Formats: sequence, structure tokens, C-alpha cells
Amino acid sequence: MRVQVDDARHQREPAGIDHLGRVLADLADRGDAAIRERCSAASGKVGSYLYGADETGAISMKFGIQNPSRVFGPDPTEAFEGVKAKAQWAENHGFVRFSVMDHMIQIGGVGAPDEPFMEGWTVLSGLAAVTSRIRLATLATSAGYRNPAHLAKIAAGVDLISQGRLMLGIGAGYLETEYRQYGWEFPARPAVRIRQMEEAVRLILALWTERRATFHGRYFHAEDAILEPKPIQKPRPPVLIAGGGEQLTLRAVARLGDACNIGSDPQTVRRKLGILRGHCDTAQRDCAAIEKTHNHSWLLARDEVAVAVKRERLSRRGPLRGFVGTVSEAVDLIGEYQDAGVELLINSDYRNDMETHELMAAEVIPHFA
Repeated sequence: MRVQVDDARHQREPAGIDHLGRVLADLADRGDAAIRERCSAASGKVGSYLYGADETGAISMKFGIQNPSRVFGPDPTEAFEGVKAKAQWAENHGFVRFSVMDHMIQIGGVGAPDEPFMEGWTVLSGLAAVTSRIRLATLATSAGYRNPAHLAKIAAGVDLISQGRLMLGIGAGYLETEYRQYGWEFPARPAVRIRQMEEAVRLILALWTERRATFHGRYFHAEDAILEPKPIQKPRPPVLIAGGGEQLTLRAVARLGDACNIGSDPQTVRRKLGILRGHCDTAQRDCAAIEKTHNHSWLLARDEVAVAVKRERLSRRGPLRGFVGTVSEAVDLIGEYQDAGVELLINSDYRNDMETHELMAAEVIPHFA
């Protein structure tokens, strides 16, 4: 396993050739952040890089960026340059994870369904080749979009390209319109989709860890299947199971997940993490070994006047969602999520707002260091 965790300053390349790339390259030249993702290669434990309580018993908080929008300007052919620039900037400014949505069309609340949107694993493969330290993830891949044996092969390739920085984020899927457009079967009952997701994870883990995998499930099958080369991470890449369903999804996390991703307000997150602990007790797993993440949309400005200006400007593209407020208000709310048990806070940057990232890096992340 080779995962770079050097805290020294690194030589940076320009972040892109378009306008956004030049802006991000300029920002990257202003200085490096002190916070870096830590990982322990020696332990061989899945998810050993994941975060929990520090030596004082306090829950440490790290930060990531989710990239749901591929619109960085009027030219759709520059979509990847924009994502690349953002990921490279994040890597150099204290963010420990960069994730992408895995959809075929844009989802409601982010943009119009017909706006340009690159497939998630294609983007992740490209980012694996142009970043060197930040952990890369899907948030999240639907189990119904690809044969899970094929997905295991794709993910193993990304882990190889990234030299051991992949996290597989997977979920049960929900966007029926997308399923219909692409000719995929959409089971109407969420419980069926969740069972499919759980079975898909079991097949993926078998392919990653067994010399030849034979799997006869209710939904998926593999017969003496070869997957070579295996992922670089040993014993395998970590798996994040997304969703907060209390009966089935969180039970699947307890059985198979190395990380969870739970939405909603701090009080609800706290309650759901308590339910997860109960499922872990039943499964005889240490709940502390599961990374607790929260994905939320954040738009920050320095003061109330700047917030009002940003709100007016960005709402021209459609209604805003998530948190919109000042740095101090954000710090207070993030502190509530930390108290609830969240270890990694992910900003779902649906407006590609660089000022928010700058303020996160300069004023929010140091507060939680």
C-alpha cells in the first residue's frame, strides 16, 4: 500500500487552463494548509485512516468537498478542468476528501436534468491521475447502475491509479427517472433496493479479497470470477454506505460498512448514530471503527451584508438550499454536528462557490484543528 501523507509543502502545478483553473492556481500559491489526512498503513485494518476520538477522547473533525455540479462556465467541454481544479485546490488547502456524485443526469436541487453532467467513475479516474494525497470517493454510487462485479473491477482500477486513495461510497439508489431513462429496473420498494445494495457490497468485497470469487445471491451472481490486479489498499478499500434508514440501511452499515453518511440536523444525526450503535452491538462490531460523515450544502460569507449579497446573486440560478450564513454561524452549527458525533463534514458545493471554500480553509478548518 502506498498512500502519501507527507506534511511537508509540495510543489504545485497550475490547477487548470480555463479561467477557474487560473483562479484556483493563484489561490493554491498563497500557502499550504497544515491539516493533512493521516493514515496507518502498518495496521492493515480497513479504514485505519478514518477519524475518531483523539488521545483526549474528543471527536476530531475533518472536512471534505462533494462536487455535485459539473457546470463551471458556459463551455461544457471544460467540465473536467473545473472539477480537476477544485480537487487540486482542496488537496492543498486542508480538505482530506473529495467526492463526486454518481448519476447519469443532474438531480433536483442542484440543477436542471439536461445540464452537462459527467459520469462519476469517469471523473474519479481522471482525478486519481491528477491528485496525489486527497482521498477520492463516490457519494454515492447506486447499486443498481452497474453489475456489482463490474463495479468492483472499476473501483479496483481507480484504487490502482490513485495509489490507494479510493473510498467506495455506495447506496440503494432513489432517482426513478434516471433508472427509466437508462433502461434499468427500478424496484419500487426501498427495502428491495437496500437488500440489493447490501448483496452488491458482499460480492464486491469477495472479488477484492478472494483469488477467485464465486457468489450466488438472490440478485447477483459470479462464477469463479477473476479480479486482477487487486486494489492497492490492504486488505481492501474502505466502503461507505450512504443513507440514514434506521431499520435496514444503518443495519447494513453495521454489518458491512467502514463509514456511514447521515443527513439532517444535528439532533437527528445524534439519534441515528445511537441507532447505528445498537445495530453494531447486534452485529458484534465496534461502532467506533465506523467513520461518521455528514454531507450538507454550505454557502459562507464573512458578514451579514455579504451573506445577503451572495444570497441574491446565487439565487438567480434557482432556490438556495442548505446553510447560508456567516463564518461564525457556520462554526457554531458545525460544532453541533461535532458534538452529535460527526467526524467528517462534507460540503456539497452545488453552486461551485470558491469564496465558501476559501473561508472554510482559512477560518473554519483551523477552528476545528
